[in-house]
Amino acid sequence: MVGSLGMTVLPSNVVPLDPLEAVFRGMLAGWERQRLSRGLNPTATKSNIALAKRFAHFTGDYPWEWKPADVEDFTVSLINRPDPAAHSTLRGYHGTIRSFCTYITDPRYEWSEVCQERFGSHPVQICHDWNTRHHVAKFEARPAKRALTFDEAEAFFRHADEKVVRIITAGKKGALSALRDAQFFKTVYAFGLRRTEACMLDLADLRSNPNNPEWGSYGSIHVRFAKANKGGTPRRRTVLAVPEFAWAVDGLRQWIEAARPRFQPDDVTPVWVTERRTRMSVRHVDEKFALLRDEIGLDPRLTLHSLRHSYVTHLVEYGYPERFVSEQVGHSYASSTAIYTDVSDDYKNRTLSKALARIRHPEQQGL
Repeated sequence: MVGSLGMTVLPSNVVPLDPLEAVFRGMLAGWERQRLSRGLNPTATKSNIALAKRFAHFTGDYPWEWKPADVEDFTVSLINRPDPAAHSTLRGYHGTIRSFCTYITDPRYEWSEVCQERFGSHPVQICHDWNTRHHVAKFEARPAKRALTFDEAEAFFRHADEKVVRIITAGKKGALSALRDAQFFKTVYAFGLRRTEACMLDLADLRSNPNNPEWGSYGSIHVRFAKANKGGTPRRRTVLAVPEFAWAVDGLRQWIEAARPRFQPDDVTPVWVTERRTRMSVRHVDEKFALLRDEIGLDPRLTLHSLRHSYVTHLVEYGYPERFVSEQVGHSYASSTAIYTDVSDDYKNRTLSKALARIRHPEQQGL
């Protein structure tokens, strides 16, 4: 019996050479279609299917033979690696396995009946509250993840600029690409962008800011590929340039008006265009950031995303209201912004000094 599973998922008029593998593949195909029907991210769906296959390979069994102990053994194997999996990673894995088991045990899809009829066993939910990780903290990243200090950010951008000068002085090729990369990192920092958001910028996304007409069409950035909510399309937001990062705005203008045309982009629209007139990739910018970071001996645990953390932290230290910062980076909740904030001791000391001054010398306030 195949029932409502349908001919396209598990054909009933075909005798497979390997019935076990055929049913497992049918489960994966059906789960993929269900997720896509829900509007979930196709890339994430492929990753989840790969995890289900990985888990099956680890257990050496098919889903209708899986047991709760298999989840525990899998988790322990990930913890005991030289580089143990993070809490958030394990929680994600458990959620994926739970979701797959929910699908194959749902009576509306009849996989339990198919497995019982063909193999004398049926799938069960193997993830429960006592063997899976839970979201118990607002911030689940490794403690080493942090923002760059002002000094580290200054050293990083200065090194990126000096690299352009050295290439030109040596008469070598690559100065234009180095200039592009340096300005890319400055823009990520000065507007608090995610990697994909920055890579996907087009010329039409560079817009004016009526509060500062002197910046022309570089006073704000319209982000069209922001992180989507689960099952939704990419969100959009407009990020305003702030005066503390005016130097990056000037650099963006220089890149667009003077340097970028030398790539002869013609009608190609990406802001960050390559020598081949294609859009710059996330992989490229990750590698370039790591290279510059390592060349000046910064903490190897700093990543390109650390520049976004730095933006949030430094805006807070400059005194911008939390609500403004949240709107700038596209956070729906202030608690999300708080996760990114890693203010310095100097900032906290200044804040405390101001608070003490208000108490000890109230007569001087407002002067």
